[in-house]
Order: sequence, then C-alpha cells, then structure tokens
Amino acid sequence: MNTRYVSTRGDAPELGFADVLLAGLASDGGLYVPNGWPSLPDVARDATYAELAAAVIAPFVGDDIDHDTLGRLCDEAYATFGHPATVPLVQIDDHHYVQELFHGPTLAFKDVALQLVGRMFDHVLSQRHERIRIVGATSGDTGSAAIDGVKGCEHVEIVILYPHGRTSDVQRKQMTTVDSPNVRTVAIDGTFDDCQDLVKAMFNDAPFRESQRLSAVNSINWARVMSQVVYYVAATRQLAGPLTFCVPTGNFGNVLSGWIAQRMGAPIEQFVVASNTNDILTRFLRSNDMSTADVVPTLSPSMDIQVSSNFERLLFEMNGRDGGLTAEQLQRFRSTGRLSVEDDQRAEWLDGVFVAERIDDEATIEVIRRTHAATGMLLDPHSAVGVGAVERLRAAGEITGPVVTLATAHPAKFPDAVERATGVRPPLPPHLADLFDRPERTTVLPNDLATVQRYVATTFGH
Repeated sequence: MNTRYVSTRGDAPELGFADVLLAGLASDGGLYVPNGWPSLPDVARDATYAELAAAVIAPFVGDDIDHDTLGRLCDEAYATFGHPATVPLVQIDDHHYVQELFHGPTLAFKDVALQLVGRMFDHVLSQRHERIRIVGATSGDTGSAAIDGVKGCEHVEIVILYPHGRTSDVQRKQMTTVDSPNVRTVAIDGTFDDCQDLVKAMFNDAPFRESQRLSAVNSINWARVMSQVVYYVAATRQLAGPLTFCVPTGNFGNVLSGWIAQRMGAPIEQFVVASNTNDILTRFLRSNDMSTADVVPTLSPSMDIQVSSNFERLLFEMNGRDGGLTAEQLQRFRSTGRLSVEDDQRAEWLDGVFVAERIDDEATIEVIRRTHAATGMLLDPHSAVGVGAVERLRAAGEITGPVVTLATAHPAKFPDAVERATGVRPPLPPHLADLFDRPERTTVLPNDLATVQRYVATTFGH
C-alpha cells in the first residue's frame, strides 16, 4: 500500500512518502498532506514506544521504507532518549498529567520527531545515492534538535537560521557548539518570523532550491508532524480516555499532530491551544481574529511566533481540501495580515474541538512557582504556559475531565526563568554538563535574502 500526498495549495504533483520527506515544501508553496487519514492499528499492550511508533506511522510511509527498516530506524531513534518510557506521564493533580517530551538528546519535544526524521533522510538518500542541504528556521528548539538528528548523516548538510539574541543561552549553545563538518548556524538580525520568511523565500525560488537540493526539517515537513502523532496515541493507551490535551504552541504543528491522532481514532475529546503574549492562535480561536502583530520577546521564546505556518494544513481540511481556495486565503493573509473563516466552518471544525488561553510572562512565573511548591516539579516556561492555561480554563468550567499537558522542554533549557520563579537553578543533564565550556561557531547575517542565499550556496565549498 502506498499513501500519496497532495499539496494544500492544489497545484503541485502528488508524491509518495520518500519524495515528500526530501521535498519539505511543495513546489506550489503549499504543505503536503496524505490523501486520507488511516485508522490506528491494533498494537500489543506491552509494545515499546519504538514499536508503537513504527506501527502508527507505517501507513503514512507505505512501501517507501520497508517494515523491518522502519522498525530499526524507530529503535535507533528512541534509544537516544534518557527515560525508559521515552515520553513518560507524570501526574500533578487529580485529573491533570504532564507528558514529558524532553528526554531526548537536546531536551525538547522536537527530538521525538527529529531523531527519527534524520535517520529517515539518511536511509532514503543512501538508497538513492543523493545528497540534500537542509535549510531551517528555529525560534529555539527545532534548530538544535535538527542538528542533533542529522549531525552524523553522511548524505545531509544543514544550515539553521535563528533570531540573533532572541533564543535562550542554552538553546543557542546547543546549536553553535556542534563541531560537525555538515553543520552551520546563522544568527539573523530579526525575529523568528523573519527567519521563517527567508527559508520560505529560498524554497519558493525554484532554481535556487533545485541547484542547492534544498530540504526542510521544521514542521512544514510532513514527516515531523507524522512522527509527533505517536505520543498522543501513547498517552491515550496509558490513561482511560477520552482525554483533553493542552499544547503550548506557536506554529500549530504540535497540536495539529494531536488533531491527526484524533482523526485516526485516538480517544481525544478536545485540545487546549496555550499561547504566550504572542497570542494570534488564541485570538483566532476565541474571536476569529487571526491578525498579525509585532512579535514580543517572552520567557517562552519557542512560541514567539505570529505566523502559524502549520495552520495551513487544517485550513485545507476546513476548505473541503480545495487547494485553490486555500492558496487564495493565504495570499490574502499575506498581503493584509488578516485571516478569517466562515461561521459554518468554525462550527464544524473548531468549536468544541479547540479551546484557547493566553498566559503572559508574569503568570508563567507564578505557575512555575506554584507547581514547584505543590509537587516539587520544575516546569520550563513553555510547559508552564500549558499548565497555567489548563488551570484557568478548568476554573472557568471550559474544560472538564482528565487533561494531559505536553511538557515540551526540559527546565534546564531556561534556567533563568525557573530560578527566578523557584530559587532553584535546574542543572543540565550529564551529557550537556560542559555545554558552556564548548566553543561556539556561528555567523551573523542581516535579514537579507540575497546575502543568506549566497551564504547557503557557498558555505560548504562544493
């Protein structure tokens, strides 16, 4: 069986999984989605996380990676995690659980997908005797997770753009201290949205994209979204459903993975979209106001985003998979900074499925303090935005029943905020204990497409 993939903008050729993996963005500027949603497979109760992952994603991969190879890639990817349950659930009150997604090598949820996606890249490319050059944008965590996922790959080179001075010190050093000949990092004078715009512009420049063999690892790449579906399924297998999931999110990719798990049959009741001060998703879900504003730096920098690129995949579904309509709406959003959807679409697709809450920095610090005092658990600021959103919505009666909040980063990635809230400075795990002693290598460039393209084209010297 081979799943085929279509573009959300309706004007790119259908592809199989391996081609979608390597392409990242579709040739019409859209994002790839499968031509249908498979049902969840029956998996033994005692399956490991790696075995569950191989089973859940097998229908999306089809015949492009054989069963035994897929199983091996999943085993290798999740062997890099420092917890035997890979993504353990921790209870913090009667009906509230935290799913710790930060036990991978770079201490962020992005590892769950990128440890696997990096191995998939290398496998497919070695079969085809090809090389690719990954260009990605990061607001903090994607960059280090992508670099770690591909730093040992023979067939992949990677250039990561990040906003200069707008990531945490740990996030930056996890990227800039990797001494690998296939890795480059670039600090852009601008915001994450500027970095993302530069990446999209490079992909939309077809001659440049083809000459450089560009590919993507941020959540515009379908393989990222696909790999994240698994931990939602894992949580619903452990806890009696139906569950509500709270997802601290800026780019909508993580919560979209949960929505896909729900479409595949996972017992999920609804989703809480938790935003920081950059609250475009909360405004949209609460009052149909998807209008861009200036990005405000916060204590949770991975969510400092005003253009949620993965919402395009849900919008495509809401539009009855009409790629032309989706492209038109997004073009209008690009030119006006505003996107709205029809009332009947909201009623069918959003109301009752998504609720949203906004937690500012002051409230974030208070959540970290209160949670630590009550449970001894240290939350990073992103995870605290999620926990705080659940507390508020539960108090308001907007959510009931068991809730799983995704803990998306280890507290040691944001030690200043955690220490400010609790007086405790969380130590880095042993494998990163000497991070601040490692030399950094990075290049600072202006927010200028021609300059960045020139760098990407010449930095590896071939």
